[in-house]
Amino acid sequence: METIELEGISEQTEQILTSLLDAHPLAKGSVFVIGCSSSEVAGGLIGKNSSAEIGATIFATANKILSERGVYLACQCCEHLNRALVVDAECAERYGYEPVSVVPWLHGGGSFATAAYHRFANPVVVEHIKAAGGLDIGDTLIGMHLKDVAVPVHLTPNQIGNAHVVAAYCRPKLIGGERARYV
Repeated sequence: METIELEGISEQTEQILTSLLDAHPLAKGSVFVIGCSSSEVAGGLIGKNSSAEIGATIFATANKILSERGVYLACQCCEHLNRALVVDAECAERYGYEPVSVVPWLHGGGSFATAAYHRFANPVVVEHIKAAGGLDIGDTLIGMHLKDVAVPVHLTPNQIGNAHVVAAYCRPKLIGGERARYV
């Protein structure tokens, strides 16, 4: 596993997230989900080399950018917590997300969700959301937490550290047939 510099990870996270949000802006109050494998960022296998420092760095960078835009951050836990999400209580209340009782930690929730739980002002964990966009850092499978019509975005660069990054924004469904008109 390579040594990864935290400053570089922060810069890559900022560049990817900013370029996505500039190209596909989200309305204030929207929810944006991030799944993050710090193991993959560090060059290891998902779930095998968790790094509290990497998780905290990516959380701090993403939370700052999204907060400045008035967008709620939802931080996906790992499979051991059924990919539950850490959000600020204000977000859960606004959208009617029911909190569950669990506290993520490095090896049961992952470093990114653990950082969120300890750094949000009022953290709660919820099981399900429908986010307006998201980043999947290290192939963590965030699709279950996106709205119905997720549109993949091809990013350049498409890595944070050694982790592959996939992004998506969501749009309303196009319904109707040949007589339908869309905005």
